[in-house]
Amino acid sequence: QCVLTGHWINDLGSNMTIAAVNGKGDFSGSYHTAVTATSNEIQVSPLQGSQHRLNQKGQPTFGFTVNWSFSDSVTVFTGQCFVDENGKEILKTMWLLRSRVDNIKNDWKATR
Repeated sequence: QCVLTGHWINDLGSNMTIAAVNGKGDFSGSYHTAVTATSNEIQVSPLQGSQHRLNQKGQPTFGFTVNWSFSDSVTVFTGQCFVDENGKEILKTMWLLRSRVDNIKNDWKATR
């Protein structure tokens, strides 16, 4: 069974901590990125998320939002928690980052 609660590190060295998942599937935590496109000093940032709790196979889908403390950006992640053949828990995610732009004419370059 895959459990989201705990400390996770990705291939780039970013890390996050997820606190307990409540009965509704909601959770919170923190994210410390190792990569950024800004020159601002990287800071630990809060995250809020939700896990699909009706998954009977123990490999739940989930999503969370990180509100970056050091920039005018927000990232949303969505993914699934897997258990590999060796019993290791692995999160596979996709993300979208939205940066603030000065006007609607620059909207095209605001989402990665």
